[in-house]
Amino acid sequence: MGTLLIDKLLQTVVNQGASDLHISVGQPPVVRLHGRMRKLETKVLTPDDTVGLMKSIAPERCQQELQEVGGADFGFAFGSAARFRVSIFKQRGNVGMVLRQIPNKFLTMEQLGLPSVCKELITRPRGLFLVTGPTGSGKSTSLASMINYINETLDHHIITIEDPIEFYHYHQKSTVNQREVGVDVPSFAEAIRRALRQDPDVILVGEMRDLETIEAAITAAETGHVVFGTLHTTGAQGTVNRIIDVFPTNQQDQIRTQLSVSIIGILSQALLPKIGGGRVAAYEMLVVNPAIGNLIRENKTFRITSAIQTGAKQGMILMDDALFTLWKDGKCTKEECLTKSNNPAELAARIAGAERGLFDEDGEGGGPAKPEGAGGHG
Repeated sequence: MGTLLIDKLLQTVVNQGASDLHISVGQPPVVRLHGRMRKLETKVLTPDDTVGLMKSIAPERCQQELQEVGGADFGFAFGSAARFRVSIFKQRGNVGMVLRQIPNKFLTMEQLGLPSVCKELITRPRGLFLVTGPTGSGKSTSLASMINYINETLDHHIITIEDPIEFYHYHQKSTVNQREVGVDVPSFAEAIRRALRQDPDVILVGEMRDLETIEAAITAAETGHVVFGTLHTTGAQGTVNRIIDVFPTNQQDQIRTQLSVSIIGILSQALLPKIGGGRVAAYEMLVVNPAIGNLIRENKTFRITSAIQTGAKQGMILMDDALFTLWKDGKCTKEECLTKSNNPAELAARIAGAERGLFDEDGEGGGPAKPEGAGGHG
């Protein structure tokens, strides 16, 4: 019963363009569509149903892991229609599952609206490029698009280290080797150290969670490779602080110095519901120039935000400026923009000012009357 049902459910997810499928005892399957959860019009799932569904797609090793540690993650191909990143877990003694759809087609960097300076940064000969943001903000999609761009345009050797592998990259102009943590290699840090002996040009590190992995990634970036990494931080300033804070106090100065020379850019992103359906990304972009390198080395990261503001000519942009533009262009509601803002009070004031400004402009042609003394001719 499991296989038949899971195929039907996955087909529904693909047809509707949903991002996730949730399987839980006590309710019908639920899909997430444009960020909202919708119950499917089918039967309420019993404990046997969820076990059956899980067994129909989970590899043996993951079923074992579920028994031993209460959860497992794996990638799963649904014919040629799509791939899914699957998380299986126990909750209240029953089996639950969440399946995230991973599209087979790569969107280009232009289609994703990535800052144009990204192309220049990722084709440099060396350095650490970080993509950050909360879970589900589209980091994997942005990285896949950048790796695909390198793959199509440069004759490089690209090694990706992922947990689990999400997007499949095929050899094009570049050679791409993808290693899955737990299947091909025991840990991120181990994989990076090994990668350095495999003549890579580009190394993608799926997650920089611990000191060992971060250290290995920085070393790889220093020794003449482009290293992509992801962190669950928000904003460029917070990202730099987070990396340094992972290290013991007596190592922090040394790490600041290493970071200041190895890091080339930080892309922070947030995903917002679009007015009229669909979703749109807002990006913060930090391009590390010598001045910003100095701020990192001298422990003056609190100045990074204002350095981004003054660095617009170099392709830099602040998250709150990107959010303001999405609101101004009528793509997202004010409320959604404020929830993703790094400084909501300031952004709210700026939007309120712009709203007033709009009314003032309309005020010319017999629209709302201007308040006394607002630019009358005395």
